[in-house]
Amino acid sequence: MECSLSNAEKDRYRRQLILPEIGEKGQQRIKRASVLIAGLGGLGSLAAAYLAAAGVGHLKIVDMDRVAEHNLNRKLLHATADVGTLKTDSARARLTALNPWCHIDAITARIDDRNVGAMASGCDLVLDGTDNIATRRVLHRAARYEGIPFIFGAVGGFDGMVATFVPGRAACLECLFPADGDRPRDEIGVIGPAVGVIASLQSIEAVKILLGYAPELKGLLVHFHGLGMRIGKTVVEPNPGCRVCSGNRPTVR
Repeated sequence: MECSLSNAEKDRYRRQLILPEIGEKGQQRIKRASVLIAGLGGLGSLAAAYLAAAGVGHLKIVDMDRVAEHNLNRKLLHATADVGTLKTDSARARLTALNPWCHIDAITARIDDRNVGAMASGCDLVLDGTDNIATRRVLHRAARYEGIPFIFGAVGGFDGMVATFVPGRAACLECLFPADGDRPRDEIGVIGPAVGVIASLQSIEAVKILLGYAPELKGLLVHFHGLGMRIGKTVVEPNPGCRVCSGNRPTVR
């Protein structure tokens, strides 16, 4: 599908257009893209801003919560004046102001098996900005059903991790985090810049995928250790007994 750039867009994205890895055709691919960003906390809000600024043409942003004072050390899409407002409303206003060429679908809902299929439908990838493994599993299964990549991210303290799961290739999220033994977790501390590192890695991975490049984090879990300034990688091995990727296609209603 043809997706031309206006002169104003060419000026806006000039520093991307001169990159040989992007150019005008690549920028048109980014403009044609649709991305589901699940959760508008630290990771989701920062990734949404990066992708909107990069020129992604369509963002579906999903969250059910309202902005709270304690969010503001890391959720830079929201401001003090937004406390008490829906995160989707706050984010949509900021993202539209940031890039009016980016169409924002703001969905205020709890993500579950009943609605996730409609959210993921028509998207090119799913970017994880949630804070619990149960919701991540729902999103991951929906991404597999749609045949699109799922970019996982998580942060705690000064540390974080990121991985990309592509249907039919390498391991899946549930190979890494089997459902057995899930436990509710207490609130954990987090420093904003660590969130920024992981959101940036997720966003770079997303842009590369939208440009047609192979996801570098496929089958790998990247660990960022902020205090020691170390980055490591772990190979995620497929689990032959995995209930999601060992043979059966997941069902999403």
